[in-house]
Amino acid sequence: MSNRVEPWQGIMVATALPLREDLSADFEAFAEHCRWLVEQGCDGVAVNGSLGEYQTLSQEERAKVVETAVAAVGGRNVMPGVGAYGSAESRRWAEQARDAGCACVMLLPPNSYRADERTVIDHYREVAKAGLPIVAYNNPYDTKVDLTPSLLARLFDEGLIVAVKEFTGDVRRAYEIAELAPGLDVLIGTDDVVLELALAGAKGWVAGFPNSLPASTVALYRAAMAHDLESALPLYRALHPLLRWDAKTEFVQAIKLSMDLAGRYGGPCRPPRLPLTDEHATAVRAATEKVLAEGLR
Repeated sequence: MSNRVEPWQGIMVATALPLREDLSADFEAFAEHCRWLVEQGCDGVAVNGSLGEYQTLSQEERAKVVETAVAAVGGRNVMPGVGAYGSAESRRWAEQARDAGCACVMLLPPNSYRADERTVIDHYREVAKAGLPIVAYNNPYDTKVDLTPSLLARLFDEGLIVAVKEFTGDVRRAYEIAELAPGLDVLIGTDDVVLELALAGAKGWVAGFPNSLPASTVALYRAAMAHDLESALPLYRALHPLLRWDAKTEFVQAIKLSMDLAGRYGGPCRPPRLPLTDEHATAVRAATEKVLAEGLR
């Protein structure tokens, strides 16, 4: 059973967006996928993130992703990413999410250049004007902006954020965040530290591989959150060769291939993402097929 209280807590699946062979978005398949994830025990969906290839979508497509997900699983269960190059544009996407019925949004810091702390804080102030709770997204590898525990504490103290998706993989940060910003929810941001961050007090998981293997990843998360290591550790060891792909450059292609192998439609990606190399495809295929052969779904 989920202990989810707030709409950003629990397992929010960073959804892949099904693309047809001509690379047009299949919104009917996307709606079905969102419903299926919730039916499989996930708490909701985090749409228009990197896994959803939001950077390649038109404005119309990006808005339709949100509207489709809300119609499929309800606004409280949809957390859209509202990252954009400009703060005003991010605020407009937050307003669109609000008007569509969503209960929270996820926001990257400015990422068109390496912003300083003053700029980051002003960015979050601007988007907060939309009136929805904001989950900060810390991914310094891609954005070159690090939402350090001390900066997160400043944002939290000002009432600008309610949680952070922590993607650095540095589990030590969870303890420092808890010291500097008690009450700020830490969300697991990369699949291959789910056990460590659950034990450190995380309140949720913005997850990638439930797209292909929801039952086993939900079981892993529930056991980890209950600190049931007897159940969690065997699952974690079995899944980890696959989960670590969530933190690699090719994570979108890897998760979509894993979906295809598990009987879900993953399909192609839009450029500039290229298909996996033969070497990477072989590794993802082997990891997925091993998990499936062990009866995990």
